[in-house]
Amino acid sequence: ASKAGSDLIALSYYATHGTPVLVTRCTNNFGPWQYPEKAIPLFTTNLLDGKKIPLYGDGLNERDWIYVDDHCSGVHLVLEKGELGEIYNIGAGNETPNRVLVDKLLALLGKDESSVQYVQDRKGHDRRYSVDIAKVTKLGWKRERSLDEALESTVKWYRDNRWWWEPLKAKP
Repeated sequence: ASKAGSDLIALSYYATHGTPVLVTRCTNNFGPWQYPEKAIPLFTTNLLDGKKIPLYGDGLNERDWIYVDDHCSGVHLVLEKGELGEIYNIGAGNETPNRVLVDKLLALLGKDESSVQYVQDRKGHDRRYSVDIAKVTKLGWKRERSLDEALESTVKWYRDNRWWWEPLKAKP
């Protein structure tokens, strides 16, 4: 609600005072340097450490995962070509059930189903989270990496950069 509220405040300044405002909204972002409490880094680092990964409910909640570089290129394009006072949704257009995402990570890290622990779903957990990317696509934007390519790159980064994430996960 705070994100939506800030969008409305910014847009009200555009409407009232002519303050130049562009709003971007993205789907689930991932990539290197993402704090290991988030899904993909959490799953990846747990698997690298030989720990189980938590999968909520039946694992069929869907998310549109966008690689951080693709998100940044979308924001940059909106800054260059976007129309003031408009909202641009940026997503990769690859809605994926969490169970499928987990299977991809298991395969990349050479793990099997025994590394997955199903946990009770959160109350109010969105079943599907996706956005309409038609407006940013009309500006000429498209993602550069497939989900598989981006996951492979991200897993490699976490594998190569334990020095960064291990101390973060060790904090209470």
